[in-house]
Formats: sequence, structure tokens, C-alpha cells
Amino acid sequence: MEQPVLTEATDPFCLDQADAVAQLTGAPWGRYAVIGDSLSAGTGDPTPGYRDQGWSDRLAGILREVRPDLEYLNLSEIGATTARTLEAQAARMVAFAPDLLHVPCGANDIVRRKPDFDEIERTLRQMYDLAKGTGALLTTFTLGRAYVVPVFPDWPERIAAVNEIVRGLASEYGALVVDMWDHPVNDRDNLLSEDRIHFSTSGQAVMAAEMVKKLAGSLGRTTSA
Repeated sequence: MEQPVLTEATDPFCLDQADAVAQLTGAPWGRYAVIGDSLSAGTGDPTPGYRDQGWSDRLAGILREVRPDLEYLNLSEIGATTARTLEAQAARMVAFAPDLLHVPCGANDIVRRKPDFDEIERTLRQMYDLAKGTGALLTTFTLGRAYVVPVFPDWPERIAAVNEIVRGLASEYGALVVDMWDHPVNDRDNLLSEDRIHFSTSGQAVMAAEMVKKLAGSLGRTTSA
């Protein structure tokens, strides 16, 4: 079946700016930091009908309307593994003293011939220990099933394994998880960028909306599904 052509204004999974701001009105966060890789940065190709902006910058813009004095620091680096994030970004993250902090989900840790999932969990745990030590509310997300690397026949199993690690650590450390693994947006033909890895800006808009809903839920707000 041919999928309908959506725009940001008609996409049922998006929030317009006013609705997003309303959901987070009164939110306490004034120092928002993002660490990790290109997924944290919100890298993605433009989608016609959608604002050309990644999810993390979108969320910062919404939070800045709630708190005009918001300080925002995005340290994300394309290609960064969790180990690289710890090495190159952790010190600046701690020095920034965030009260809201997004941590990555290990996507680049599984792009190797034979991932060591025990080592991945240990390294992610080090990151969570540092992140939790800032006192910030932590957020993260799982990888969507639309993300496929054909050269690795076991890629779905790799995604499932790292997603389970992320869910487990998030539960242990009290992080909010936006679970994108089976989100309906995965079924869209135009979800992925040309590289077949990153969400296009249509997906970035959905990610931002899901983050807003998750944060609103942490404030005790009732949000639409």
C-alpha cells in the first residue's frame, strides 16, 4: 500500500512547537547537555515538509521557550563509540554541570566484526556512573528496527542485544528511555537517510516529540500516545 505523503504539520507522531512547549511548561531544567555520537547529535538528511533540524536541537529550542535562560551543550561526535565518548566528552560534560543529560545507546560499539557485549555493558556502565554523578535527569533511546547493516547477517540480534543493555542500565540508573525499537515510524519508507543509518529529519521530528512526551511524563503530565 502506498504511504501517504506527510508533512510535519500533518504527521500524527509530531508535536507542533506550541503543543510541545505547553507540555513542558514549568519544567525545571536549565542546563541541558547531550553526549555521544551522530545519533545523539541528530544527524540526518532533509525530508520535504519537515524542518531541517535534528531531534536534540529541536528539544533544546522547545526547552528554551520554556526557560529562556537555558544553557545547552551538545558534545556529540560523529562515529564516537562509548569509549570515545568517555575519553573525549566526559570531562566537559561534568564541568558543564547539567541538570538534564542525554547519553548514547552504543550504536557504534556494535559496528565491528565480533562485538563484545560484556565489554559494551561495562563501558556503558562507566558512562552511566559519570552521568549519574552530575545529578542530572538522564535520557536515552533504543535503536529502531529500521536501522539495518546488511553486511552483518546477525544485525537484528546485535540491535536487540544492545537495546536490552540500554534498557537494563536505564532502569538501574533511573534514566528515561524513548524506546524506538518497534515504534510505528520504523515502517515508513522515507524514515532513513541515504546512508540507511540515520533518521531523516522526519524521523528527527518524531524523536523530538517522543522526548517531549517522555519528559512531560516525568513531570506527571498526561500525554497522548
